[in-house]
Amino acid sequence: MHLKQLELVGFKSFPQRTRLRFEPGITAIVGPNGSGKSNLAEALRWALGEQSARTLRGRRAEDVIFAGGGARRPLGMAEVSLLLDNSDGRVPLPYAELVVTRRLYRSGESEYLLNGARVRLRDLHDWLLGVGLGPDSYCVVGQGTVEQLILQRPEERRVLIEDAADVRRHTQRLAETEQKLAATAGNLQRARDLATALAPEVERLRAAAARAEQRA
Repeated sequence: MHLKQLELVGFKSFPQRTRLRFEPGITAIVGPNGSGKSNLAEALRWALGEQSARTLRGRRAEDVIFAGGGARRPLGMAEVSLLLDNSDGRVPLPYAELVVTRRLYRSGESEYLLNGARVRLRDLHDWLLGVGLGPDSYCVVGQGTVEQLILQRPEERRVLIEDAADVRRHTQRLAETEQKLAATAGNLQRARDLATALAPEVERLRAAAARAEQRA
């Protein structure tokens, strides 16, 4: 699997629709400071589901939407799409190509799409984590990331190892299942407490019904 195309519109410094094609091998994007090179790496992270505005060098989620400049007015939406080659079938979906799209509107509404169909972020993560694609995985190495990896504590570096070994998504599933079990146990305990509290009333009504039957 490899990234074939990055398409973005309204994301940070890219108000116009911009497409970048990536052929097999090494592709270099060069330019002076402030030309938007870091924004491209952040667009990749954002499309893969990054939720931290701080990681994207912003304060709020809507900071990724083009804010205007010069004669250009602010836009109301940001959109990034990744075209992924899935001809090797590493993502267990019946598509040779996958188009992962994320949109965010200034109203706060957001959506994720896979080949044009809306999907949940949870399902998208489940599919992509199996091939090491995630907003905080080793697939995107941004400015200063290498130094950060060197200085990480062992428990922090473990996340990267779990990504490489395809363990992380199973760990996340286990954590979600444990949370659901804990919530179910809490609901069951509340139901038991309610049944205990209502037991005297049930006995009173049962006795009243028995007396009513005797009179009848």
